[in-house]
Amino acid sequence: MAVSAPAAREALAAIVGSAHVVSEPAALGGLAVDGATPRWAARPGSVEEMSRLLALCSREGWSVAPRGSGSCLELGGPPARVDLLLDCRRLDAIVEHIPEDMVATVGAGLSLAALGAALGRYRQRFPVDPMGGASRSVGGVLATGASGPLRFRYGQARDLLLGVRFVQADGTITWGGSKVVKSVTGYDVPKLLAGSLGTLGVIVEATLRLHPMPPASGSWLLSFPAHAEAAAFVAAALDSTLQPERLVVVNAGALRAAARPPAHAAVAVSVGSIAEAVQSQGGELARMGREHGATVSDVPEDFWLELGAALAGPVRLRLSGEPARLCRWLVEVERLAGEASVPLSALGEAGSGALWVSLGGAEAGGAWLARAVGTLREALSAEGGSLVVERAPRAVKDQLDVWGPIPVDSLAIMRRIKQEFDPSGILNP
Repeated sequence: MAVSAPAAREALAAIVGSAHVVSEPAALGGLAVDGATPRWAARPGSVEEMSRLLALCSREGWSVAPRGSGSCLELGGPPARVDLLLDCRRLDAIVEHIPEDMVATVGAGLSLAALGAALGRYRQRFPVDPMGGASRSVGGVLATGASGPLRFRYGQARDLLLGVRFVQADGTITWGGSKVVKSVTGYDVPKLLAGSLGTLGVIVEATLRLHPMPPASGSWLLSFPAHAEAAAFVAAALDSTLQPERLVVVNAGALRAAARPPAHAAVAVSVGSIAEAVQSQGGELARMGREHGATVSDVPEDFWLELGAALAGPVRLRLSGEPARLCRWLVEVERLAGEASVPLSALGEAGSGALWVSLGGAEAGGAWLARAVGTLREALSAEGGSLVVERAPRAVKDQLDVWGPIPVDSLAIMRRIKQEFDPSGILNP
């Protein structure tokens, strides 16, 4: 028998307190997940409360959508339905920090800004700078597989994840990785949960590998007359003794969005080290850039936040291919967008080959997008690449496969793991 709305609210309030349950339609409308409005929202304040909430949802068959800062709720396909939105932001404690071991265990709802402030007192940091900035939650960053330009030096967020505490769909509290008390046999659980979008379990705590904060840092923008020169510089930089923290290809649209002087193409670079090394590497970067026709300018640290904001358009694509062909893919995307007069901003990670493309204008959400996605996917798949539609209006997503083709064997493995972790299919269905 279906639970009545008053009875459901009462059951939720008995776990988290009435002040932390949302059931008013007007308030719930602002918590929609990619167009799907939840029936209720709850804000658990402890791991135990999260466990009890999920056990309740499992018994009642309610679908669940975990939420951190809310900056990436549109990632992935639209949910079939959302009964309960689980707001994780009250799980924001620094559970343990061992400075001498460069390790911290934190609540999933802790923001990157709060984590950075706490670690900064020890000249340490969690070197992840995803789109959305420091307001993003640790759990959200891990669940969405986000990283950022610092990935060039420090790897992805999942590479810095030593252990994870999470709650399974039936309410079972489980550890994976370091500090294992009760784990899931046979799986590298931290790697499995990173990027799983909350479909396998709700992350409640994470044990993170930290890094020292560099004594000095510098950032530069190298503007080129064309993508060919930018590509040649990137190849030379990757083959040099330089050790940048970030190395990002920037197109003309992203430069405009970041309020920078116009250029056909650019490369943004940052270095973190002792002051003498930063100065030396900055000089070498400038010399190499000018050899490839670049105009070189210093930029402040805030420039990296401005670049991330350049990808805030209504449609965002992520192309993944060979790093050596990054600039060629950017040229192809610009050609397709130019034919339809679609505004475009793009950032590419030179080390990984990932290219993010933000599209604006009315045409970006129409039939043109479906054709462009199909054209690019076909070309990328020929060399083992892929394209994901990370953001788009709901009406567009309903006409597109946001993930693209998945090999049959891989899909079978994913379904088996989902069945093992969430047999009732209530987590982000």
